[in-house]
Amino acid sequence: MKENLDISLCDTLSLSKTRSQNVDALFELMQRHGQSFYDEAVTQLEHALQAAHLARESQASMEQITAALLHDIGHFLMDEHDEQNDFLVEDWHHETIGARQLEPFFGKAVTEPILLHVPAKRYLCTIDAEYFNGLSKASQQSFKLQGGLMTDDEVAEFESNPFHNTAVLLRRWDDGAKVKGLEVPALSAYRQDVESCLECD
Repeated sequence: MKENLDISLCDTLSLSKTRSQNVDALFELMQRHGQSFYDEAVTQLEHALQAAHLARESQASMEQITAALLHDIGHFLMDEHDEQNDFLVEDWHHETIGARQLEPFFGKAVTEPILLHVPAKRYLCTIDAEYFNGLSKASQQSFKLQGGLMTDDEVAEFESNPFHNTAVLLRRWDDGAKVKGLEVPALSAYRQDVESCLECD
């Protein structure tokens, strides 16, 4: 697995002494690294904010809202583009890198849905033949790189995870968070949720 980390989020947060400082460091990183495009419509930061907004509009818990906001933090940490600024045709497992970087600071209610949001796409494509057709072009292209349809054993393993339902919800918010020009609340609107979910002192 490639881990071409532009910066170690874990190291950055470890230098912070308070929960508020941790959120400051996390949000500063997202502002700085979130300006590259997620797909043809929105930037990484716009995508994160739209996903968190959809979670909040769905009356989600603070852990689910935080997971929605941070679900693609792995993309923020890696340069996955080539010299033409196109995505490389390789899966760098952003969901795993993101979850692992966040694990020292957040509980499983946040990190497990992040880890599972890519398998959740594979799961939904497997159990619902029409789901694939509703994906964005970028998600359709990454689907095969990420493993394609699940086997029966993979479906059973996914469904056995206690956070699989949240992962499916997160996947739905992820899919809907690609609207060009949509006005949603800024990062600061999620400070209390994220700070409350931090488990470090």
